[in-house]
Amino acid sequence: MSTFDIEEVRNHIKESSSFVRNLLDNTRTEHPDFDFPEILIICGSGLGGIASRISPDSYSLVQNYSGIPHFKVSTVPGHAGKFVFGKMNSTSVVLMEGRLHSYEGYAIQDTVFPLRVLHELGSINTVIVTNAAGGLNRTFKACDLMCINDHINFPGLAGLHPLKGPNFEEYGPRFLPLSDAYDLELRKLLFRKMKELNLQRTLHEGVYAFASGPTFESRAESRMLHMIGADAVGMSTVPEVIIARHCGWRVLALSLITNVSVLDPPASALDDNPVPLDKGMASHSEVLENGKIASLDVERLIEAVVGEL
Repeated sequence: MSTFDIEEVRNHIKESSSFVRNLLDNTRTEHPDFDFPEILIICGSGLGGIASRISPDSYSLVQNYSGIPHFKVSTVPGHAGKFVFGKMNSTSVVLMEGRLHSYEGYAIQDTVFPLRVLHELGSINTVIVTNAAGGLNRTFKACDLMCINDHINFPGLAGLHPLKGPNFEEYGPRFLPLSDAYDLELRKLLFRKMKELNLQRTLHEGVYAFASGPTFESRAESRMLHMIGADAVGMSTVPEVIIARHCGWRVLALSLITNVSVLDPPASALDDNPVPLDKGMASHSEVLENGKIASLDVERLIEAVVGEL
């Protein structure tokens, strides 16, 4: 859409945040150890197990998106579509167990609506974003991790941008710089915790390319992305990072490489012994399966980072 009614959206944000605030206030009245979240953690495909790191010794609260006014619901397998509030490593957090994507048919502004609502609580200062991504860098293997240090926003460059339309001046500037989007100190902390935990998994650092999906990239598209500097590609994260920075939050983003993108050209019809076209073909089931394999390390790593914030 080319524009939207900003006053209507503002009212929706306030109505949704009022609902969530009342929920948290009532919970805090009944459970004094419960508090408003300081950190938002967004769980990518197959990474909802991060919620298992919520401390069982303090009260936790689960709220489905479907029960919050004006919220859209997650429709993708591996995205439960709920908030989980609680303590992780003694720090109050909220998990988005499931995110929204524009390929589900939602306006891109709708996909970042939950972050606007949470910002209205006034307590969050940091977001940790996780995702499942395809590896473009030839040195990456399935189940490796990548700390994002920069991104390429293909939909945004083409006009599908979460800040398109009237600007929310109360949040951030019209022209938002993103050269510092991924916090350096948080990235250093991630690598330090990886080493301290002695996790036997490779943690890379690199550039994430955002493609709108829902199709996995073609061979030619994957080669193009790799040629212009992308190390991994996925269908999320960047809109959330943009809104987080617009809100003034610090950002740490982590990709789980769930499949290796196919970069080789397809076999020629003139080749007498062509390589099968389905060799290396990506699938959502592969994404979820490899998410399960590496999820324990991701959970431990996120928990350790939270404990330092």
